[in-house]
Amino acid sequence: MAQPLMPHATASWMVDNTALSFEQIAEFCGLHILEVQAIADDTAATKLTGRDPIRAHEVTQEEIDKGSADPNYRLKMLKGPEQVRRTKGPRYTPVSKRQDKPDGIAWIIRNHPEITDGAIGLLIGTTRTTIAAIRDRSHWNIANITPKDPVTLGLTTQRELDAAVAKAAKAAGIEAPTDTRLEGDREALIEQLRAERTQAAADAQFVAEGGVLPVKTVFEDPFKRY
Repeated sequence: MAQPLMPHATASWMVDNTALSFEQIAEFCGLHILEVQAIADDTAATKLTGRDPIRAHEVTQEEIDKGSADPNYRLKMLKGPEQVRRTKGPRYTPVSKRQDKPDGIAWIIRNHPEITDGAIGLLIGTTRTTIAAIRDRSHWNIANITPKDPVTLGLTTQRELDAAVAKAAKAAGIEAPTDTRLEGDREALIEQLRAERTQAAADAQFVAEGGVLPVKTVFEDPFKRY
């Protein structure tokens, strides 16, 4: 499925400017729902500047309106941007994050030993030599390497990691692990988000038709510094 040219920036704009559910935004932008939730909660690694997909001619306002009215509707792109695909060489990683690569590699080796060195190299953007050194603990800085989730480190996305795990599990003939981080709360969270966005859409329609919403009392924090 085609995805926006700048998925995270597009998701940020949709969170702030539409009544779409997190599920719909994640599906449209090709992100994991937890990534969208982090963007909405402003807990993403960096504050994103929203990118309007309507002005970018990636979706129409009518399509967004359809999605806002029906939480089960999946938005369709007008035309997917030309995807830039790497034909060779490792993934580019910003200089500020390169020091985190060994930690991310160690985490994958420990938690998903079924993933091949080649797949790790494509996922993290590193070499087989580095991966092998971490596997056999001959890496020059092995004493300071601490396994950390590469998604949390910003080295890859949850969707890409999940895809790599599923592919490796299938090749190894084992069952892929299930993401249980939201188990028990997922449905409640989704329903709450849907209810909030449905109410927001209803309020917007009410105001558009000339209605006036009741004023909500806001209590200022006397200790807040401006």
